[in-house]
Amino acid sequence: MADLSVNIAGIDSPNPFWLASAPPTNTGDQIARAFDAGWGGAVWKTLGEPIENTYSRYSSVDINGQRMMGLNNIELITDRTLEDNLIEIAEVKRRYPDNAVIVSLMVESNPEAWDTIIKQVEQAGADGIELNFGCPHGMSERGMGAAVGQVPEYTCDITTWAVSSATVPVFVKLTPNITDIRAASRAALKGGADAVSLINTINSITGVDLDTMVPRPVVGDKSSHGGYCGPAVKPIALHMVSQIAADPETDGLPISGIGGIATWQDAAEYILLGATTVQVCTAVMHYGYRIVEGMIEGLSNYLDSKGMASVNELRGLSVGKVTDWAHLDINYVIKANIDQDKCIGCGLCYISCQDGAHQAIGAERSGDRTRVWIIEDACVGCNLCSLVCPVQGCITMQERDYGQTHMTWVEYTGDEPPGELYPRPKHGLTIGG
Repeated sequence: MADLSVNIAGIDSPNPFWLASAPPTNTGDQIARAFDAGWGGAVWKTLGEPIENTYSRYSSVDINGQRMMGLNNIELITDRTLEDNLIEIAEVKRRYPDNAVIVSLMVESNPEAWDTIIKQVEQAGADGIELNFGCPHGMSERGMGAAVGQVPEYTCDITTWAVSSATVPVFVKLTPNITDIRAASRAALKGGADAVSLINTINSITGVDLDTMVPRPVVGDKSSHGGYCGPAVKPIALHMVSQIAADPETDGLPISGIGGIATWQDAAEYILLGATTVQVCTAVMHYGYRIVEGMIEGLSNYLDSKGMASVNELRGLSVGKVTDWAHLDINYVIKANIDQDKCIGCGLCYISCQDGAHQAIGAERSGDRTRVWIIEDACVGCNLCSLVCPVQGCITMQERDYGQTHMTWVEYTGDEPPGELYPRPKHGLTIGG
């Protein structure tokens, strides 16, 4: 079995599977049960001044029978006392010395407040701290969370305060509600961060009750925007993780990946794009702690199949395979191919190509089914037909060799993309004592 142990920013973990700061890490009992199930680490639900939460907190988006494809929440930080949490942190570390316990923190923007709470959680035995600069609702209106993470200068300043107070590694949890995530990660690194965690939740309203006309989740006769997570956000998170991993200005900055992770395959994708650990929330809220058993077994088997002795060999192997569009080979050609033996004659590929793509599929009725075929000269290899086809392996994309040499847009035009970050607007948050 491959070695799944990792070290991130000096913190050892028996495997890369961590729980994210969220309801599944709200108490010491929960984290103890998670460690018993096999989780390598956990990020304690954010501590600060306890908040009175609303009773209605979650809403979801379902699709094609899949429940909670996306989960929205308006829950805030801990509603439990700091004293109770500190006692439980100490007890968990006593019972599970080999598991990673990171404590998420969010307090008002002055150095004294950060210094006080950091010293308290360190004394309780935390292996590291995570600065919550990502919460997009409730706390941001108080000048915390995303209100800090959306302004690189504030991210840098508060990270500097935390690092000057801490003797354990400092993670900065980044908000995705920003124009370019690299600006935030560069600011965190400039402030002395030992690692970054991303992504936090995305601003969202998941839907509206068409009878009451109140968005969900309903609190009395009103609602509020919340934070979106779950499988729906994974593509966005993977992109942002890859951006930081590939950024020469944050080269070597350890990453803890978050967003829509539910299987070992999800975790492997994050690790391939540069993450050292992955943090899971929604999948545990949906299915419970024991999902980690399949994640551990699946990742181990995958590494064995690739001849890798350690998960660390997997890290970052896909980072160099992501590039700007201008550097893609515009002479690379693929065309769709339909396996007529597998085709069920539903005609969906024809409809989607005819109305939504490039009119490259022919069709005719043949008895009680629709016979379809590819119009080779019209096909641009867009993949749409293979994506909508309900039969696995019926429509495949096959490469064509027309004798053309590799050619990128840059080589064709001589126009290199600038690749510069957009300027950031100032925000009205005042930091300081």
